[in-house]
Amino acid sequence: MTLAPRDKRAISEVRMEKAVEFLSDARAAHREGRHRTSVNRAYYAALNAARALLILEGASPETHEGAITLLSLRFVKTGLLPVDLVREFKTLLSRRTDVDYGDFDTIGPREALQSVKSAGKIVSMIDKVRKRMLADLK
Repeated sequence: MTLAPRDKRAISEVRMEKAVEFLSDARAAHREGRHRTSVNRAYYAALNAARALLILEGASPETHEGAITLLSLRFVKTGLLPVDLVREFKTLLSRRTDVDYGDFDTIGPREALQSVKSAGKIVSMIDKVRKRMLADLK
């Protein structure tokens, strides 16, 4: 994907705004005892943060797994993000899939809170790298 730097910046900002909003939604849902919703929103917070970072490299993955794979290849393998971030991201995806599609799957408050905390960590780490990249974006 070929985008002008200002377009990459604009898309990245919108995606990060969504990530922050979804993380806030995840926290609120958890406080309200809506654990499935909190896991869903936590995952989408992390996904939007990843997409906000990837667009700065001109990458716009079409699948959830593609986003995780590109994040790993471009930012974890290069040492910009820690390896455990991808593990946590995959756990979030697995939980989100379970709560969204599993008819009999349940999620307890502890797992939901863990998901919200993981998403917060992922969004924060990604945003730090993203801000450094934005500063260097010409």
